[in-house]
Amino acid sequence: MSDLVAHITDADFQSTVAEGITLVDFWAPWCGPCRMIAPILDELAGELKDKAKIVKINVDENPTVAGQFGVMSIPTLLLFKNGKKIDQKVGGQAKPQLKAFIEQAL
Repeated sequence: MSDLVAHITDADFQSTVAEGITLVDFWAPWCGPCRMIAPILDELAGELKDKAKIVKINVDENPTVAGQFGVMSIPTLLLFKNGKKIDQKVGGQAKPQLKAFIEQAL
């Protein structure tokens, strides 16, 4: 796993998304599609590190935030700009689609 993709919790969610562009990956270790997009998110975190943050939150360990945003399926990717949710995607995505999804907020 990359050091560029931080693992966050319910407790630090608000402070993490409060400023700038943040992509939050709602995931769980048992989720196949979540594991498939993890290396893509690692790559994008490196490519976009000066423009956007990419973080992961384990829905099994942190159900509060997932519940607040109505996350029913994983992976769910929520895109935040200065603390406000601006878009979301559900399910596995290819790298070009994920990159375009993040870059729309820049």
